[in-house]
Amino acid sequence: MLNIFSFRSKKIYYGWLIVGVLFLFNSIGIGTRQGFGIFVDTWGSEWEVNVSSISLAASIGWLVNGLANPILGQLSDKYGPKIVMVFCSLIVSLSSILVATSYNVFTLSFYYGFLISFATGTGGPLGIILSRWFARRRGVAMGAVMAGGSIGSLFFIPLLTFIAINYSWELAWVVVGLFGLIVVVPSSIIVLKNTPSDLNLSEEDSKKDNLDTAEESGPLWVDNWTTAYNSKPMWQLSLGYFVCGITTASISVHFIKWAISENISTSEAALSFGVLSAINGVSVFCSGYFSDIFQRRIILGLVYAIRGIAFLALLLLSGQVALWAFAIVGGMSWLATVPLTTALTSEIYGQKKLGSLVGLINMSHQLGGAGAVLLFGMVFDIFGNYDFGLWVGVISLIIASVASFSISEKKFSSRFYKRITN
Repeated sequence: MLNIFSFRSKKIYYGWLIVGVLFLFNSIGIGTRQGFGIFVDTWGSEWEVNVSSISLAASIGWLVNGLANPILGQLSDKYGPKIVMVFCSLIVSLSSILVATSYNVFTLSFYYGFLISFATGTGGPLGIILSRWFARRRGVAMGAVMAGGSIGSLFFIPLLTFIAINYSWELAWVVVGLFGLIVVVPSSIIVLKNTPSDLNLSEEDSKKDNLDTAEESGPLWVDNWTTAYNSKPMWQLSLGYFVCGITTASISVHFIKWAISENISTSEAALSFGVLSAINGVSVFCSGYFSDIFQRRIILGLVYAIRGIAFLALLLLSGQVALWAFAIVGGMSWLATVPLTTALTSEIYGQKKLGSLVGLINMSHQLGGAGAVLLFGMVFDIFGNYDFGLWVGVISLIIASVASFSISEKKFSSRFYKRITN
């Protein structure tokens, strides 16, 4: 059946088909999670609860997602990433339909906060698959997959906003679930493969597409994930990703509400986030491409710094000017941290326990996000604005930028270690 793709031909490398499927998974997983904020005001009015209550459901989701990442990562290390990805795509799809049946914060917290959030904790499986299928083009491949989250946001956020305004918020979530069941689940079952050896790719096929992971090695490569925490890079990457969680989660949940507080319509706010996602779709791919040429730590540090400028725009500007300044500047950095962090983890610590390590780093991201979502909701209920939370974002992004720039990539990464030892 797979021969219809002609993956053995000189025209296409099968790894890019896998990238396409993972792109689709991220489009529904990240795209819909970024769109949570569309419904905050609607749910609050319909269920007669405040912003903090809705934020609690989202915060539970980010916390559960964080705890799920190392669990799914370890399962991928043990049983292979394909079965984990297929299971997760099915759960995300079915749970999205269940969200449409929510009638209070408690049911929302279960369907979205537990089921969907657990099944989207797939940083480990994604990292394993891409690291096994790509070496020299790893940054490009990971950037392309993460662009799925951006394109998903670009597509789903305006679509869900339109459906929610003109029909109902329930129908919006049913549409998401059907997309997953009809498109994402079947393609995951058919296309995904754990390793190139599952298809018996020849040595010529592997070399043609720069699949030389077997030749990689590094001074910090580990056989046990706990060993990684004895070295500085693991803490630097985790700190940066913790901050990434703070800043992306707070915006994904509260951006629409912030816009409404600035007398900006929900439709315009959703459109601006769509523009942010479109810009990010290009920037996340470019960050992966340039990180294959330059040191990844430099690109990563710049990404955090640019995001800090975007947060400053929300504080120093006002109204529509702030909205569009954030969309343009923030779009240059939004999901670009993901391929960079995953690639660095793979190259500094190796692939044997990559699922566990990426899962743990992703857990730090989601823990930061869980705290930030709740904090921003409480800040708004107390002060009537988000200024205090936004300043927390600016300061933390400065710290993340410094931590990323200071990673000793040339000393520890397999990209450079291999050159030195040879």
